[in-house]
Amino acid sequence: MASNAPPLTIWAVSDGRAGIEAQALGLAEAVARLRPAEVSVQRIAWKWGLGRLPWRLIPLAALAQPLPRPLPDIWIATGRATLPLSTRLKGRTFVVQTQDPRAPPDRFDLIVPPEHDRLSGPNVFPILGAPNRLTPAKLAHELALFPHLAALPRPRVAAIIGGKSKAHDLPPAQAAALAGSIADAVRASGGSLLLSFTRRTPPAAREAMTARLRDLPGVIWDEQPPNPYFAFLAAADAVLVTEDSTNLATDAAATGKPVHVLPMTGRSEKLARFHADLRARGIARPFAGRIEAWSYPPLAETDRAAAEVLARYDARR
Repeated sequence: MASNAPPLTIWAVSDGRAGIEAQALGLAEAVARLRPAEVSVQRIAWKWGLGRLPWRLIPLAALAQPLPRPLPDIWIATGRATLPLSTRLKGRTFVVQTQDPRAPPDRFDLIVPPEHDRLSGPNVFPILGAPNRLTPAKLAHELALFPHLAALPRPRVAAIIGGKSKAHDLPPAQAAALAGSIADAVRASGGSLLLSFTRRTPPAAREAMTARLRDLPGVIWDEQPPNPYFAFLAAADAVLVTEDSTNLATDAAATGKPVHVLPMTGRSEKLARFHADLRARGIARPFAGRIEAWSYPPLAETDRAAAEVLARYDARR
């Protein structure tokens, strides 16, 4: 590329949900680390409740807000809400879709699904986990915003709790038992707890866990801004994540710190394959009631995918 070439324009497109948007934005930011680019976020919504229909049946006239013009050089999208657009824009912009779009692969220039979806094809580039926004620089920046975390006793244990999904649940009794095991492990280690829930954590589970864990040294995020999620990961010596989320485990794996996987009610064959892959790479282990220490190279699949995006984009041009 010529040094005087204008910056690429890249859109990170989603319906705006945090976990979904983080995938598109993480990949877009990773591309921008490799080549000068201007990244902007676009959030998609559909009128009249049509967003619940299959993507083929949604007319572009139902878009709640028109897309800005001109279209970007690279369109990076995640989630079902983006499919009516992604599947129609190939040829007008370079279309990248994360996750398994469950649409004909030839509708996209590149698909970046998780390996555990077992999607393959000439324009498919699987990665372990999901794209994310974590880099050493971001972790250091976020940690600096919460300097009081440095005073907490070590080992500092971050516990990131998910919740109800199609395959998993966290009923109150299990949440209380899990919290008891976490409390015992943190006390035995002599360390402290950094506890954060997600929007999918059932209120009853949140209450049960908070009641069991509030007396430990550490911080339980009360959901008042600013969000310390990234700072918790940066400050932690070990990370506990529930088994229901690819994003949570992928974020934890990007730190290079021990990842302990917490059990939940239910099972997903795809997520079981994902956690097996994490174990095989020495990243994660099932939580065994104690805080263990091990090391591995931080997971950097987003950077690997970003290099592939640029290689394919350059080849198409």
